[in-house]
Formats: sequence, structure tokens, C-alpha cells
Amino acid sequence: MFRSLFLKIFLWFGAVVLTVIVGTFIVGELNRPTVPPMRRNLDAMLDTFGRDAAREFETGGQPALVAYLDRVQRESEIRVFLFNSQLQELSGRRIPANAPGLVQQTLQAQRPQVEPAEHGAPLISRPVSTANGGQYVLVAEPPHGGMIGFFHPTLHLLAIILLGALFCYGLARYLTSPVAKLRAATQQLAQGNLRARVGPALGNRRDELASLAADFDRMADKIESLINSQRRLLGDISHELRSPLARLNVALELARQRSGTEATGALERIQREAETLNEMIGQLLTLTRLESGAEEIRKSEFDLTRLVTEVAADAEFEARSRERSVKLSPSPSCRVVGNEQLLRRAIENVVRNAVQYTAPETAVEVKLELPADSPSYPRQPSVVITVRDHGAGVPESALSEIFRPFYRVDEARNRDAGGVGLGLAIAERAVRLHGGKVEASNAKSGGLIVTIELPVQQIAGNSK
Repeated sequence: MFRSLFLKIFLWFGAVVLTVIVGTFIVGELNRPTVPPMRRNLDAMLDTFGRDAAREFETGGQPALVAYLDRVQRESEIRVFLFNSQLQELSGRRIPANAPGLVQQTLQAQRPQVEPAEHGAPLISRPVSTANGGQYVLVAEPPHGGMIGFFHPTLHLLAIILLGALFCYGLARYLTSPVAKLRAATQQLAQGNLRARVGPALGNRRDELASLAADFDRMADKIESLINSQRRLLGDISHELRSPLARLNVALELARQRSGTEATGALERIQREAETLNEMIGQLLTLTRLESGAEEIRKSEFDLTRLVTEVAADAEFEARSRERSVKLSPSPSCRVVGNEQLLRRAIENVVRNAVQYTAPETAVEVKLELPADSPSYPRQPSVVITVRDHGAGVPESALSEIFRPFYRVDEARNRDAGGVGLGLAIAERAVRLHGGKVEASNAKSGGLIVTIELPVQQIAGNSK
């Protein structure tokens, strides 16, 4: 039900602490005396006030009573009133509004009464009898808030529960914080940030989670070292292959000049393979530069709609020789900031890949849209370029793999069907360098849909 580790720890610890607190409170309530010690002290104090006030009134009249009550208020901060059996306050002081009703209840019940107040402190009354047969009622008004603790133990329970909840929250946060940081670093590493590390974020923590973070950092260091070595190796090999390939082309031309017609077919085959090798080396060098960041990407503002139109026109010319076509839908005008040549190559690779695999006598559909609310870029406008072919599609398990270098779907491994598996990888990295993303999905009616989403700098409302 709960997938969050923090929530699980918080709820389990909270349940345990709450059970202990409530159980302790109930046991304490069941075993404590009927009247708390503090309450007993207050009762004894009020009994004394009642007897002394009645005696002062009977011996000295109202002036003596007023003097006594003033002294009690100064010394104890408790306002005290003395009523007779006719519900009259004998000192002439201003009484609380609910005092007469409380006095009447006390006279009828002949035992102490408490009248809770909505605002301020409650009123406490108790009957007073003197040796002369006088019947009085003492009404006391403790200081504001002074008696809440005596009569509302539930508030103590709530305060303890609140402290327990804060403790559980802090403990759960302490235990799960490294896991959250480890997860964030893992996501960054999966997205290609090879410098993502966890150790610095944990500070001086020394426990099993810190050891796990250290193991993760060592693993990330190893992965970064291996990938960087692989990139350097690809770059070095690609660069070094250029020289022998150039010499091969020179030797090929010399062989053409010296050979007869019998060798023409073999020499043309050698030339085609050399051109394929040259293209592969160029793509490898491009991919290496994009992944390593060795080459600075110079960006400028340009018309993306014009670029897509030109790419579609070039692909249409190529597709005609294959009994296929490229159809560009009417597109709104928009401009982006980026490297025009790099984005041209990215879009061209996707469109040419679609031309390779679409069925004969079908059209590759190219569309440029400006969605009102883009899920990926909710705070800035974005442009979406969709390229859809009508081929066999790609297995669902391979949709995210086709952007990996040299990856080729099993059904498409025939050399005559496609390239060397670098075009989509270059497209994905070029788009990612511009803050966008590339995704692939299978169309319901067949074929593959590749979506390129890029941030847009400005949008013009005219359509082409």
C-alpha cells in the first residue's frame, strides 16, 4: 500500500510510540488516586479560605470580609467570593455571570462543584458551614489557565503524542535521507551524468548507509573510468583509421587505372565498402565528440521550420529511388536556439532511418507541432517533430535500445536493410545536448513513430 520507505518507517515507529504512550497513559490513569495531589492541595486551600471568609464575615461584617478576600487574591492570585443561602454575594464585589447558578447547584447538592468556562478559568465552588449554623458557598476563580492541567489530562496526552510524532519524523527522515540522495544520484548516473556522487551529500555520517554510499561512489568512479576509456578508444581508433583509409582510396584509383575490365566489379565493391567504412568512421568521431563534450557546441537562433522542410525535401529525393516518399504536414513557423548543423544531422538521421525501413510504396510522415501544454516542458514552449514510417516496427523491448550505439534489431541486421546503428544514437545525443529528448513508439496500425521534442525560443503564429 505504501511505497515510500520514509512513510513506512514513520508509520511503524509512530504506531509503536503511540501504543506505548497511550498504554502508559491508560495504566497511569487507572492506578492514580481519585483526586490528584495537586487537586488535593487546592481543595484544602479552598476549604481554609471558605472557613476563614465565613468567620471574618460573622465577626467583622462586610469590611472584614472584603479585606480578607483582597488579601487572599494578592497572596494566591485566586479571586474568591462568598455567597449566602439567598444567592447574595456578601462582599459586594462584581461576580462572574455564571456564579449564581453554580451557587444554587452547590446548595442543592451540598458538595463541591466545578463550572467549566468557555473563556478563562473555570469556577470552583464548595459549601461552607459555621459553628453558628450559617450556610455559605465559597466560589473561587483561579488564574487564567491555572487549572487546565488539573482537569484536562487529555491535553497532556496530546502533547506527549505530538512530541512522539516529531521524534518519529526526525528518526524516519534521518534513516531515509541517505536513501533518497542515493536514488537521486543513481538517476543522474542513469541519465548520463557520470560525475554523480553521494558521499559529499552525506557529510560525516558513519553507518551502514554511509558505507553503501561509498560503495556506490566507487562503482560510479569505475563506470566513469571505463566509459571514458571506451570513448577515448573509439575516438583514437576512428582517428587513426582515417589515414590508412585515405591511402586505400589512393591505391584504389591507381588500381583502376592499371587494371582491365575484368577487375571493374571487384574494384567498385571495394570502393563501396571503403565509402561505408569512411561514413562509419565519421559517425564514430561525431558520436565521440558529442559524448565526451570535447567539442564546444556553438548555438545561434535559426528557423527550425525551414530546416525540417529542407531535410524532408532531401529525403524525398532519396526515397523516390526506393519507391517510397516523404510527406511533410503543414507546419507552424518557429525558431529555436541551437547548433543548426547538429540538429540538421539529428533530424536527417531519423528521417533517413524511417525511409530505410518503411514499406515500398508508402510515405514517411513528418510533422512539426507546437503543443499548447507540453508534459516535458510545462514552463516553456516546446516544438515536437514526429517522424512516422509504415514498416514492421520495433519490438517493445527494443524501443529504448535503438538509440544505443551499434544496436540493431534482430530482424534488421541485414546490411542491405540499414546502416551501422549509429544514426539514431547521434540523433539522441544531439537532441539531448539542446535540452530536448527523443522517444520511439510503435503505431497501432503498424510502423515506428520517433518523436523529437525541443525547447522553443520564440513562436510565430503563421503556418506554412
